[in-house]
Parts: sequence; structure tokens; C-alpha cells
Amino acid sequence: MEIQPSEEKILSVGLMSGTSLDGVDAALLLTDGVTTEPFGHPVHIPYSREIQNLLHEGLATARLHGKPVTSDPKIRHVEEILTEHHIIAVKDLLSDNGLKSKEIEVIGFHGQTLLHRPAEGWTWQIGDGQAMADTLQIPVVSDFRSNDVAAGGQGAPLVPIYHLAHIAGRPGNATLAIVNIGGVANITWIAASRAPEDLISCDSGPGNALLNDWIARNTGEDCDQDGGYARQGTVDEALLAQWMADDYFRQAPPKSLDRNSFTVPGLDKLSLEDGAATLTAFTAQAIADTLKLFPKHPESCFICGGGRHNPVMMEEVERRISPALISPVESIGWHGDFIEAEAFAFLAVRRLKNLPISFPGTTGVNRPMPGGVIHLPTNR
Repeated sequence: MEIQPSEEKILSVGLMSGTSLDGVDAALLLTDGVTTEPFGHPVHIPYSREIQNLLHEGLATARLHGKPVTSDPKIRHVEEILTEHHIIAVKDLLSDNGLKSKEIEVIGFHGQTLLHRPAEGWTWQIGDGQAMADTLQIPVVSDFRSNDVAAGGQGAPLVPIYHLAHIAGRPGNATLAIVNIGGVANITWIAASRAPEDLISCDSGPGNALLNDWIARNTGEDCDQDGGYARQGTVDEALLAQWMADDYFRQAPPKSLDRNSFTVPGLDKLSLEDGAATLTAFTAQAIADTLKLFPKHPESCFICGGGRHNPVMMEEVERRISPALISPVESIGWHGDFIEAEAFAFLAVRRLKNLPISFPGTTGVNRPMPGGVIHLPTNR
């Protein structure tokens, strides 16, 4: 079990821009790096279509390189725009909550993942932490994943230790799962012991990214709003079974994915509605199959991330996961859209205290590992 720090909680900011590319989530957190207390009102700053297109261009450029580079002017431009947008998010968050920069001890800045290749020993997130620290005059922690990957871990998911801290005050000792349906879906399995060393987690498969891309390509819309297209379609069970035959779904956790890990052959032969229905079922089936890989089936599953707003997605998850009680995280008082932003506020404080953020059961690293690079303002 972790030693409980004795210092009082400090106020931190967490920033998250996920693989769904919808915008920046910014949240405040009071924490000592072990216990947590959400603070104030979080904000979401959506990306304009122009910025979304720029990010997609950055992802495409990264895939062409096939490895991290520092000399590409297009990538540098994407990083500059991305960082500026995150700085705006922090300013809006502070303004909305009546706070000044000097009241914030640290910012956790996840940045944007361009490529994730832990099997090759690297991961690539962009975001200029030093520029943010200098502009806002607040210490910034960024690059949370590289230390874990360099030590042989998957570099993801990193949120499980926050899930555990956030659930710690909940009565009872049931085995639980926190399922995040973002661009990529991931699961945190929390044992009855509530011990960090017993955490197990992994990316389960696609979340919203493939579905969002399908909808955007065929309609120009950002997502399948309220599952409207999937509701009108029929799941192609044969195609779904083909996708589920991927060896990834039989690998034991921990394991992680890139946004574009799955190519879903045959999708383009489907109608808009059947494609939406089948992609929605793909996310749900991957979650269901992954839950079977944990030591014990959870008694309850709490769903966070954008996918929980899609009623068809939630129906598919509930239908395919059995037996378990399926509920959105709001049922236990969490901000379901801002869990990851809060988590990076938490991880930033853990970095200041040199506490581990990844564990053998969460990323496969050989020992609990701290992570993140600290950027101090040059003029503070």
C-alpha cells in the first residue's frame, strides 16, 4: 500500500486532448497526490473544423514519418497551434472559476498523441510544456508516457491510479471496472483490496474514433449524435466477427493501442447506417471480451468518456456485458466528461512528489514508475 503524504492538498489544473480530436478538456483538482477532491467548474474548449483538420494532417504526417521527429515544420506548426489552444483553455478555466495563475501550483498537460508504438520502445505526444509554463507563469508537467515506455511498459493507460484514488472513498469492497469510451476505449479493473499493486488495466479496443471518422467521411458531421445513424442500421455480425478475430483481443492485459490500430476491412461496403451500427457494436464487443480477461468479472461497470452520451453505444455495452451492473459515472458523482483532465491534474502532483503513475498491472512496466517532465517558468 502507498504511504499517505502528510502535506495538505494543492490546487492543480489538468488538460486532456484525446484521440477523438473534439477539443480540450480542462479541470481543477485539489489533491495531495493520493486523495482527491474535484474543485470548481471544468470547461471544454472545442476545436474548430480548421484545427481538427490541422490535427488530422499532423497525424497523417506522423504516420508518414513512422517514428518521432523534431525537424518537420508541419509538426512544429501543429504543436504550436495545439499549445496555444490549451493555453486558452487554462485561461478560460481560471476566469470561469475566479482564479489567478498564482493560485495554481501545477498544470498537467497531456498534449496530443501522434503515434504510439510501445512495442518499438517509443511513444510520440506533442505539446510545448515550456512555452505553456512561460506564458502562464505556472509550472507544467508534460510527456507523461515516455518514461514508462522507455522502461518496457505500454505507456497507457495512465488514468487507473486516479480511478482508484477517486473511488477510494466509496463504501463497499465490490470488484469494479471503470470503462472509458474515448477515441480509444480502456478499462481499469479495481480489486476488492483497493490496492495500487492490484490494479489491472488496458486499452480494450476502438472507442469513438473509428465511428467518428466514419460519420465525418460520409456526412461531414462530427459524430453519430445520440446514436441516430446506428439506431437505423443493422449490425453486420459476420464482419464484426472478422474484426474481433484480431489477436489483440486475446492478449492478456496490460496492453495498449494507437488510434489507428484497426483497419476494419469491409466497412466501406456497408451503408452509412449499417456501418455506424457495426462500428458501435465493435466497441461494445471489444469491451465485453476484454472484461473476460481479468481475474474476476466486475460486479459493476461505470462508464465515462464521450461514448456514454451515445444511447445506442450504452445499450450495446449493456447487452454484451453480462453479468454486471452498467451505469454512467455520474451515478457515483463523477464528472464523466472530465475524468481524464482531472487525472492529469492528479498525475502532475504525483510527479512533483515523485510518486508512481504506472504499475506492472496497468502498463506492464517491471516496477511502479513515476513519469512526466517538469517545466518551470523562466521568469517566475
